[in-house]
Amino acid sequence: MFRADIFRTATFRLTLAVVGAMIGAMVLQFGLVFVQLSHFEAHRSETLLKREADVLLHETPARLEYEVRERTRDNLRIVLNGAGLFDSGFHPLAGDIKTWPDGLVIDGEVHQLRVQPPEDAPYEMRFLAVRVPGDRILVLAHSLHMLTELHYMTRRAVWISVLPIVAFALMTGIVLSHRALARVKVMHEAIDRIMDGDLHERLPVARERDDLERLAGSVNRMLDRLEHLLDEIRDVGNDIAHDLRTPLTRVRARLERATSRPHDTDYLNGVIGQATQDLDQCFSVITALLRIGEIENGRRRAGFARVDAGMIVDDIIDLYEPIAEAQGIALTSETQDRDRLFVFGDRDLLIEVLANLIDNALKFTQAGGAVVIAAHLNHGAHAAPGEGDVVLSVADTGIGIAESERTAVLGRFYRSDKSRHIPGSGLGLSLVSAILRLHSASLTIRAASTRETNPGCIFEIGFPWHGVEALADADGVLKDVTHCNRASLENRAVIET
Repeated sequence: MFRADIFRTATFRLTLAVVGAMIGAMVLQFGLVFVQLSHFEAHRSETLLKREADVLLHETPARLEYEVRERTRDNLRIVLNGAGLFDSGFHPLAGDIKTWPDGLVIDGEVHQLRVQPPEDAPYEMRFLAVRVPGDRILVLAHSLHMLTELHYMTRRAVWISVLPIVAFALMTGIVLSHRALARVKVMHEAIDRIMDGDLHERLPVARERDDLERLAGSVNRMLDRLEHLLDEIRDVGNDIAHDLRTPLTRVRARLERATSRPHDTDYLNGVIGQATQDLDQCFSVITALLRIGEIENGRRRAGFARVDAGMIVDDIIDLYEPIAEAQGIALTSETQDRDRLFVFGDRDLLIEVLANLIDNALKFTQAGGAVVIAAHLNHGAHAAPGEGDVVLSVADTGIGIAESERTAVLGRFYRSDKSRHIPGSGLGLSLVSAILRLHSASLTIRAASTRETNPGCIFEIGFPWHGVEALADADGVLKDVTHCNRASLENRAVIET
């Protein structure tokens, strides 16, 4: 089976294609040589016959007859292979051509005619017939044996050249195919072990860096990513079970106490209300996970359009300012380059990003603190005037995030020790991270100050510069979506107050 697979490999098929191309090129080359030799020999024969005829035309009749008889000598046959002198009635007078060739025309031009000897196979010769003094006709002939020999040598050279080259190429193809098949066999065995459950197995990669090695490297990177995702799924499953178990346990305990003995209506209504709150917490976790999954699938990218980041900031300030005032927190905004704060993305998702960041800022900021939303252009070193990345930031004066936890807080269900007492599922920043990845935006977390207590935190979002022309091509008309998703945000704000 392994030997049969050699002839089905891409390397062997490529070798066959190369062999076919080589044979075609050689046949074309020898064909051109064959045509050139035939043309050269025909021209040489014609020149030879006409030159000899011109020489003999200037001889006297007696001398001409003598010269024709001398053409039968062997040393003269090197130049001409036949000569004959005929009278006006086509009767032979001298020479070794005893009969008038069939089809020969007396026009001083060379003609190629077939000759049929009495006891031999027919063959072709080139003839020239001219009239000479004395009302006679001179016929000169030249054989094609030289051209026949050239044709034979050409055909022999083709076979001698093609057969060794084809044999060597086929042997090379078999060796290379065997080598490639051996490497593929090792990879198949590794893949079988991976399919059997060994997720730590990887395809072998050597130092050759050919196409197969690069493909194996890409597959290994894919396996690394899949293993990481499977670990995340496993961790998420454990976190979901842990986070849902507590509220569901409370629901079960309350219901058991309610059914253990008779209670009045007010008590039962209270138990039902508390159970409903616990179930709502479970539903919020499930809804957030489904939302993250939908965003990470990239389906929302089809709805991307030109979005005014300054208008988003204004809407967030309008919606959350009453909540901040109720908590004794100052919520303000700072915008620069207002006429150029445009990004390419989904307005609803970007509003959701700022809403989650504002929620966190208000949760972890004490009364008397401040939350600032800023928007401006980040003019890089190579940016032209009026160009730059759009930067949105949310800064607060709350408890802050330790530097060691700034990457972990973006994971699902992560809750730091100093935020355990604050209600939440730990999925808000995960949702923010997923949305920003969809928009190819960067997120930076740093401390707002160097104070040990309440150092605050700054979430800074950088959107890549697309240019005015790119935004116009993506969406020629700025969509009027000022009130889009406003109702849902208002409902969310009312619930949280």
